[in-house]
Amino acid sequence: MSAVPALRPEAAQTLAHGAVIPAHPLALTPERTLDERRQRALTRYYLEAGAGGIAVGVHTTQFEIRDPEHALFEPVLALAAEEMNQRAGAHVVRIAGVAGGTAQAVSEAELARDLGYDAVLVSPRVSGADDRALLDRARAVGEVLPIVGFYLQTAIGGPVLGREFWREFASIPAVVAVKAAPFDRYRTLELVRGVAASGRADEIALYTGNDDAIVADLLSEFHVESPDGPRTLRFVGGLLGQWAVGTRAAVSLLDDAHRAAAGDLEAYQRLGRLASDMVDVNQAVFDPGNDFHGVIAGVHEMLRQQGLLQGTWCLDPRESLSPGQAEEIERVRRAYPELNDDAFIADNVESWLR
Repeated sequence: MSAVPALRPEAAQTLAHGAVIPAHPLALTPERTLDERRQRALTRYYLEAGAGGIAVGVHTTQFEIRDPEHALFEPVLALAAEEMNQRAGAHVVRIAGVAGGTAQAVSEAELARDLGYDAVLVSPRVSGADDRALLDRARAVGEVLPIVGFYLQTAIGGPVLGREFWREFASIPAVVAVKAAPFDRYRTLELVRGVAASGRADEIALYTGNDDAIVADLLSEFHVESPDGPRTLRFVGGLLGQWAVGTRAAVSLLDDAHRAAAGDLEAYQRLGRLASDMVDVNQAVFDPGNDFHGVIAGVHEMLRQQGLLQGTWCLDPRESLSPGQAEEIERVRRAYPELNDDAFIADNVESWLR
């Protein structure tokens, strides 16, 4: 049996403590080719904003980067790796998304390993795959790099995964974290209960991906059963498309969440005041009123309004802003300045674009 790949000690410490990990978008030209200058600028923004990690090649980066007509998976991962190698401290966790069936996912994990990534986020969106196939695939990928699990919402193609699935998944020795993003409180609880039931809760960091419940997840205590008896588990950080915007503000928010968990009442109250505002920002960016049609374009539009991106183009021309979405994004930017990075970006965007 092959040895389980291990995280770098600095990355393991960051992941366990909890970090802001933005899901990296894809910067495109009007011709829908890679805009390398602005792609680099995004990575620089996240690093200087204080992100504890970056996830590249995930849903927000657009799954279509893998399509042969685009062939952008390796170039996009390589660009981010180069910027992180030059600018990131050792504590920054480098995560690559992998997708497709077992052979494709393993191949992508091998590429990520060769580029210096620490771990892979395994997409559960695999056509025709049942629970057993997803688990076997995860075991195969886990022989290459440590794994971050991913519960993807059904609205954008994720399967329903029950408690027993998560118990078995968390039992895989290579699993170091799980991102919960079903956008459903019941399913989130089932994931947490499954991780607890695996007996590996102390080895697996829980990260919220529930963009509609970020503050709620970070403040929640989950009282669950484990093989060693009752446990209290918490989400320690977030790996989020939402945190691809307002990243510096997110770092402050997560710091407050950690303070609140340690008993700081003022931090708890600050988060309570921000919770519904964060949901309002998310509805503008993620477009749930239109079944998330503008979810990726919405992230682009926020970054465009702030000067980091030139436009909202996606590789799939059908992915675009919904009517009125740009105006909604401008509204929430003006309404909640403490949740965006307008001033920080304005002060630094020119240097990031050099």
